[in-house]
Amino acid sequence: MLKKTLLVLLAVVLVAAFAGTFWFLWAKSQEPPVLWETEAPFTTDIVKKTVATGAVVPRREIDIKPQVSGIVRDIYVEPGQIVEDGDLIAKVSIVPDMISLSNAENRVNQAEINLENAETEYRRNRQLFEEGVTSEAAYKIYDLDLKRAREEVAAAEDSLTLIREGARKKAKYTTNTLVRATAAGMVLDVPVEEGDSVIEANTFNDGTTIATVADMTDMIFEGQVDESEVGKLREGMELLLTVGAIDTESFRAALEYIAPKGVEEEGAIQFEIRAAVKLKEGVFVRANYSANADIVLDRRDETLAIQESWLQFDDAGAYVELESGPQEFERRAVETGLSDGINIEVVSGLTAEDRVKDPNSASA
Repeated sequence: MLKKTLLVLLAVVLVAAFAGTFWFLWAKSQEPPVLWETEAPFTTDIVKKTVATGAVVPRREIDIKPQVSGIVRDIYVEPGQIVEDGDLIAKVSIVPDMISLSNAENRVNQAEINLENAETEYRRNRQLFEEGVTSEAAYKIYDLDLKRAREEVAAAEDSLTLIREGARKKAKYTTNTLVRATAAGMVLDVPVEEGDSVIEANTFNDGTTIATVADMTDMIFEGQVDESEVGKLREGMELLLTVGAIDTESFRAALEYIAPKGVEEEGAIQFEIRAAVKLKEGVFVRANYSANADIVLDRRDETLAIQESWLQFDDAGAYVELESGPQEFERRAVETGLSDGINIEVVSGLTAEDRVKDPNSASA
């Protein structure tokens, strides 16, 4: 009897285990219904823009160079100082060329010899003229020769002084040894120090820069735009500049130049652009601040739009799924317009009352 009872209990346990397993597997195989979120089209502004990277620089930077070669003896300005056109920048002491110096000294010696001879001839012929031996016309010739000899001595001495000291003997100011500003503005850089050797600009050399001066009230943005976007730009477009060093301010600029020729950089063709920056009062923008420019290529204001991720595509084109009933949807072809990468304009196919399925919102 006990054995029979144990067999019955074992059978019941097996049946229960089998039934439980079957129920578990059946329940697991039943997928919960998928629920989709829906949203209505909305009205918004869509702006398509591109970003140009570059820097804010002065429109004109003037390199001040010496008129003579020599040694910098005095520097009268420092970076950040405001100068006017003609203000003194530095003083250069000339180191004369030995060949030119020797030729100038020889010219002085020759001129003095000629002057001494002219004076002797003049005195002799003057005495003859006073005694009535020679005519006045003959005497005037020697008088003219004496004047010419004196002028030649003066010119030779002037040339020698110019080579030695950088200034004519009769000049009031040593203009070619004093380096002066050629434009008004702010001194950006003084790349030389007192005691440095400098050379003048000539056929073979650009010359040594004593200082760099720029008008910091007239700034431009210089940047680069990819070839895929440059065709959409036109002069006069507005740019919005973000300067890295001034994160609390943004500046507007007007596009005024688009390079006609691109330059290859890292496998991509880039075109240079320039835009006039509208500075703000009380905000000082330093030269060569890095900046990014947002350029508005196209825009739609107050237009009907949907999120671009709601769109689906097939061979027939773009479409969305509209809610026709609770969790029931029907296909609707749509015509789209401008996109900013997040939202896209809907030209036709939808109204503000429609409910559009979000294909990325499936939930159990």
